[in-house]
Parts: sequence; C-alpha cells; structure tokens
Amino acid sequence: MLDIRFIRENPDAVRENIKKKFQDDKLPLVDLVIDLDAKRRAAIAEADQLRSNRNQLSKHIGMLMGQAKKDPSKQEEAEAVKKQVTQQAQRLAELERQETELEHELHMNMLQIPQIIDETVPIGKDDSENVEVERFGDPKVPDFPIPYHTEIMESFGGIDLDAAGRVSGSGFYYLLGDIARLHEAVLAYGRDFMINKGFTYCIPPFMIHGNVVEGVMSQTDMEGMMYKIEGEDLYLIGTSEHSMIGRFIDQILPSESLPQTLTSYSPCFRKEKGSHGIEERGIYRIHQFEKQEMIVVCKPEDSKAWYEKLWRFSVELFRSLNIPVRQLECCSGDLADLKVKSCDIEAWSPRQQKYFEVCSCSNLGDAQARRLRIRYKDESGKTQLCHTLNNTCVAPPRMLIAFLENNLQPDGTVTIPEILRPYMGGTEKLVPKAR
Repeated sequence: MLDIRFIRENPDAVRENIKKKFQDDKLPLVDLVIDLDAKRRAAIAEADQLRSNRNQLSKHIGMLMGQAKKDPSKQEEAEAVKKQVTQQAQRLAELERQETELEHELHMNMLQIPQIIDETVPIGKDDSENVEVERFGDPKVPDFPIPYHTEIMESFGGIDLDAAGRVSGSGFYYLLGDIARLHEAVLAYGRDFMINKGFTYCIPPFMIHGNVVEGVMSQTDMEGMMYKIEGEDLYLIGTSEHSMIGRFIDQILPSESLPQTLTSYSPCFRKEKGSHGIEERGIYRIHQFEKQEMIVVCKPEDSKAWYEKLWRFSVELFRSLNIPVRQLECCSGDLADLKVKSCDIEAWSPRQQKYFEVCSCSNLGDAQARRLRIRYKDESGKTQLCHTLNNTCVAPPRMLIAFLENNLQPDGTVTIPEILRPYMGGTEKLVPKAR
C-alpha cells in the first residue's frame, strides 16, 4: 500500500505505474482515493474546529451561569449557548461517523493500488514475457527416457495418490518409504543450509488473523489462495512468510536489531483454483505441501543487496544437489501488487527438456511494513518503515521432482548427492522395489 501523501503529490507517477502493470481498470482508483482523502481531511478539520468551539462555549456557559445568579437575563443567554452546543455536538457525531466511513473506504481502495515497481523491472503483460537472466549448470538431456515424476516415485513404493483421493480428494498425496525420507531430508538440508548462512530457524503459527492476511498479500491473492477457518477469524497460511512477517505487526524494532534474517519451516495450504495442464498434475500443484522459507526484515537502504543475496542462495543450494537452474526476472505484469521486484529460480526438467519454477524471490519494499506498521528508529531517532523480502529455500514436492529427474540413472536408481547423504542415513542411492 502506498503512502497517501505520495499519491496526492505524484498522481501521474502512480497512474504510469498502474499502466506498466497493465491494470488500466485501476486507473480511476487514483482520483477516487485523492477525493476520499480530501473529504476525510475536511471532515477531520471541521470536527477539530467543533471540538475547539465546544471547549470555548462550555467555558462561556459556565461564566453566564455564574452571572445569572446576579442577573436573571443571563440565564436566557446561557440556554441559547447550550442549544448551540447541542447542535454542534450532533454535527460532530455526524462528522465522526463520516470520518470512520471515509477512512474505511479510503483504506479498502488504497489496498488495490499496486506498489511502485523498481525501475529495473522489465515491462511485460504476463509471465510469458519474463526475462531469462542467467543459467547455472548444464541442462542435460539423457539418452534414456525419464518417466513422469509420480512413476519414478511409484517405482520406489513412495507415493499413494489413490488413497489420498479417497481420504482427502484431488490435490493431496501420501509419501512413503524412501521418498518420504527424501522429502524430509531435503527440508532438513535446506534448514541447515540457511542456518549456516547466519539465519535463525523458526517454526511459526500455521494459522493467522484476517488483519495479518490483509497486511501480507493482495486481496486478489487472498481470495485465490487462502483457506478460512469457518466461524473464526483465522486463515491457514499459504506460506510461512505470512505468519513470519506478521510476527512484527505494530512493532518498532531497534535499529541495531536489523536486519532480521530468518528461515522458517511450515506446511502450506492453497486453494490452487483453476484447471492445470498435465505437467502440473501429480504432485506439482497441490493443496498441501511443506516448505523452508527465507525471510528478511531490513532497513530500506539494504533491501536491494539482500534481494541479490537471497536468490543466489537458492542457486547455490540447488547446484549443490546436481540440479541445473536459471534465474528468470519477473516482468511488470507478473508482479503481485505488493512486490517491487521479483524473480523466479527455475530448475531444469530432463523429462520435459525445459525449466520450471521451484523458488520465488521477492522484494516488497515497504508495502507489507506499511500495512502492518513494522517500523524502526533511524540514527536521528525518526521512525521509518522497514523493508521486507522473502524467498523459497526448498519446497518439496516440486524440489523432489527436480531432484529425482536430475539424479535418475539409466537403471532406475537415483543417486543421492554426497552433501545430502547424512540426512538419508548414509544412503548413496535409492533402488527401485523391483530390484
């Protein structure tokens, strides 16, 4: 959410930013919020004047009542002033009601205006116009067929989609045996990888209040992603970023405590509405999964540097597991409304012979901090908004798809990279059940 003062003073810049994001339907919001803000400020000014008048008139009434003991004619004058106070009190109550209504309407409309994107963001309508920046590792095409990821898992007796369908419906799965162990090994490795980078390990709440949801994501994303707990002001988180950023709501952080660098584990719950292609079936796009996340809360001047660090951590982690990746810069039309800049890390799929998303790194500037009032005091003692960033560390099962395809051998075994073996009890390779 932008500062209303910025919108008042820079309406053309706000409109141009909306156009860059190809959201022309939101252009009328700029004039609307400026008008609502003007009405709100006028109501506040008139109400303040009435409160000041009320204090003066109350003193005047007291004086007249005192004089009325000696001069009865003053009683009539006092009654007239009392009537004036009553009328002004009624007007003040009306203004206070208007102020509340205008404040709410202004807030709800401002939530829809997108954050000002970074000047380096490529301009494009949707994800088809995202820009490849760099590749890491050689994408290989094996000389043997790579089965679909669920077929690889089934060869190890590692997945049961049928039972999950009977128990929970589509979009769920049972992981079993070595595949379940590999799932946990990857998460544990990701956790320790980030701890070794100096991040603090966290396990957050998996349900959050509605005001926190509003603070961390756009209204559109909220409707398309979040599961609400019926009858309660609680939502299941779609990622641990939601509750991790919410941890700092209404806080003024000591300057010396920044940056806050955190790595958090959580299950994630998502509606995943809409139809999806065959490559997004199996366990690619699901309603429940687990993830290790990176979170940074920092001073504004440090956020660009942290953005670079975070996505490079993802590259380093995936390359340590023999998975080629590339960095893809998200274009303006593919940025969620709260994001200033974002990129995807995509892993190579030998089966599809193309890359697919496994990590998403985002700099949200002060958008979440403004909504949640996350602040710090600078060296001069002035209160400033923090910046927030997040990035996927590892998110099985997509990570498992990339891992299995890139480490699959012609005989159907899967090689476990040396760095991951301690998390697999020393296992060097997975062997299909039929062998």
